[in-house]
Amino acid sequence: MATAYTYESANIRKTWLIMSLFFVFIILVTWIFSRALGNPSILYGGVIFALVMNIFSYWNSDKVVIKMSGAKPIDKATHRELFNIVENLTIATGLPMPKLYIINDHAPNAFATGRDPEHSAIAVTSGLLERLDRSELEGVLAHELSHIKNRDILVSTIAVVLVGFIAIVSDMFLRHMFFFGNNNDRERGGDARLQLIFFVVGIIMAILAPIAASLIQLAISRKREYLADASGALMTRYPDGLANALRKISSYQGELKKASHATAHLYIANPFREKGFRKALGQFFMTHPPIEERIKALEDMGK
Repeated sequence: MATAYTYESANIRKTWLIMSLFFVFIILVTWIFSRALGNPSILYGGVIFALVMNIFSYWNSDKVVIKMSGAKPIDKATHRELFNIVENLTIATGLPMPKLYIINDHAPNAFATGRDPEHSAIAVTSGLLERLDRSELEGVLAHELSHIKNRDILVSTIAVVLVGFIAIVSDMFLRHMFFFGNNNDRERGGDARLQLIFFVVGIIMAILAPIAASLIQLAISRKREYLADASGALMTRYPDGLANALRKISSYQGELKKASHATAHLYIANPFREKGFRKALGQFFMTHPPIEERIKALEDMGK
């Protein structure tokens, strides 16, 4: 019989498997580009550049996200219940107390950010505080603390940066092909046909790689939500609290005004109402798993 612990363990394994495949994908793309252009330094430079971008983003992403969301710091005097719930959860789990912020928006939502548990923050919307009762709010806050505990901020930051890196490298490759063509001495490698194959594959990869990278990043985001749901249920010992919160959050028909597509994956629920191309493609371009599936998984944990 599945328990919260088995859900958590399965999601951890799946997430790190996807992350490993992501890094392999990065190496494969840069390797093909380096062979197509006959320049091995593209592979080495690309991997080093990706690592540097990750380190920079890891140290600064929390400040950027808080500013982009329009969140404002709050204190215990004005939001006593919120502080009390978070304090109780951190004491029970041994986590340090995160900084707390509020976003003045009627849409119920929340997110966590920070490079590690010692430098973390949780932001909730005013709409969330208005619509949820204590057990539901506790479920949401446990979910966000689980993101902090599981180092999801690190994983999501790496994924977002690598997607951007793939897009940049692919664009540079296509621009080089457009303006300069393939000027390599194909005979120098001893196999002109092999070089031509890499050239064609490189162009195809430059077009498709950014799309594939985005799909991988979205898959990672969805897995982290399942994991945070399971971990949050373990914290509160009451999966129904989070399940009921997700029902109320999903029933709100408006969008979060301050949200952006760059940060949408951080929120407990998608802050947008997908439409058009993204809606037609369904789960492939979803930043979050379907609410119905998350609620069912939580209900199964409570049985």
